[in-house]
Amino acid sequence: MIDIKVPTVGESISEVTLVKWLKKDGDYVQRDEVIAELESEKATFELNAEQAGILKTVGKEGDNLAIGDVVAQIDETAAAPAGNAPAQPAAAPAAATTDAAPAPAPTTAAAAGKGIIEIKVPTVGESISEVTLVKWLKGDGDLVQRDEVLAELESEKATFELNAELPGKLSIRAKEGDTLGIGDVVATIDSDVAVSAAAPAPQAQKEPAAQPAPSAQAVTAIPNDVKTTPVAAAIIADKKVDPKSIQPSGPGGKILKDDVLEALANPGTKPGSTLFTRDERREKMSNLRRTVSRRLVEAKNTTAMLTTFNEVDMSRVMALRTQYKDKFKEKHGVGLGFMSFFTKAACFALQEWPAVNAYIDGDSIVYHDYCDISIAVSAPKGLVVPVIRNAESLSMAEIEKKVIELAGKAKDNKLTMEEMQGGTFTITNGGVFGSMMSTPIINIPQSAILGMHKIEERPVVVDKQIVIRPMMYLALSYDHRIIDGRESVSFLVRIKELLENPELLLFGKDPVKTLLQL
Repeated sequence: MIDIKVPTVGESISEVTLVKWLKKDGDYVQRDEVIAELESEKATFELNAEQAGILKTVGKEGDNLAIGDVVAQIDETAAAPAGNAPAQPAAAPAAATTDAAPAPAPTTAAAAGKGIIEIKVPTVGESISEVTLVKWLKGDGDLVQRDEVLAELESEKATFELNAELPGKLSIRAKEGDTLGIGDVVATIDSDVAVSAAAPAPQAQKEPAAQPAPSAQAVTAIPNDVKTTPVAAAIIADKKVDPKSIQPSGPGGKILKDDVLEALANPGTKPGSTLFTRDERREKMSNLRRTVSRRLVEAKNTTAMLTTFNEVDMSRVMALRTQYKDKFKEKHGVGLGFMSFFTKAACFALQEWPAVNAYIDGDSIVYHDYCDISIAVSAPKGLVVPVIRNAESLSMAEIEKKVIELAGKAKDNKLTMEEMQGGTFTITNGGVFGSMMSTPIINIPQSAILGMHKIEERPVVVDKQIVIRPMMYLALSYDHRIIDGRESVSFLVRIKELLENPELLLFGKDPVKTLLQL
């Protein structure tokens, strides 16, 4: 009888949770066969049988076990049952068809054989010298495949993934939250360790896939945007707990088992800090947030920034959206939003007032004959401004598709450096958060930014009559060093004119006058 103990899984980890038994008490198991899943505070990993024999389980699912505790025992002297005899030879083809469970065990690829290789922080941009390690997606000691995503890194401009250069055993060197320089070692991979081939595994498990269905279903019942440990996910699904009622305490906002148990013990309590206390907490600013802060202060200190306001009657635009939204979505597969109207209007206005589309470089002014429109998006980790390239050449549908694509990438932290660099003019929409009026800050080195706001029905005078119209305040913040008052006001008035007469967006002027060449 040999003891199967909790292995060492990291320097700072003293205990693990027994998540799930993959083999039952009394089962005959093969050497190296996976018998259970364990979970540490950082990762989930597998527990393998050290010898073939009869399994005797000691720990129960959900137990917290210390490193070195006995999880199970194996009677290696026991003979294999007659029904399991074909499963013992690794090369027996019948095992794959009659006994699907042990089939994945022998699917092992040859080791790369290049020894210990270092995984370093890659170069992510000319001006970027350091990044932050946001999250480990693999745990210390995990076996990883070539090109498998190991971790998420965050620079001052974007979040990107770190991949494994070779298959092997992962050894983590840096911790979540660490600030690392370009070229610093994040982890090492022992390429001499053979890694099970990933491809055959799903094929071998096609037939018996119905067996683990209950536990898999319970986990997939959790929304994709909710981060949980496997144990927590199982409890949430089993007890039908609303994930929104749980206050996460794990790294990166992950829900742990204790968080779920706390929510069950105190139902109806709102997550978050209790009111009327003197509690406080300190969090390190991310690289992205520090960069946003620095650039905003730089914009205020290095530009002669002024803001001019106007208001626009959105009746015509809203009527067009109501009239054509269904046909538009049916044909183009995307909704007709406000951003395409504002982007089109801005492109025409920028061509008429080129200083608004320019920037100062030393003692020179750089003008652009194209419109790369930056769209300000509030992402989970801070404000980002992805760019719609050559917006002046795009159709309404193409603009809407690009807006949705970039906004989705921003919320998923998938924007690339190329998608955020450049930009000649920025549009920001504070109206989605209910803002009535604001003074947006210039996105340097650009010289101007257009602020959209909430549409409110207000009484206005039209043809000497008081009527109720959907009105929106517009704000244009601009660098007075390059843009004069006449240009800024005229630019904003032109935006107003184009939006109140959307037919002008076809050519930039009245279609009839265009036809008549007037």
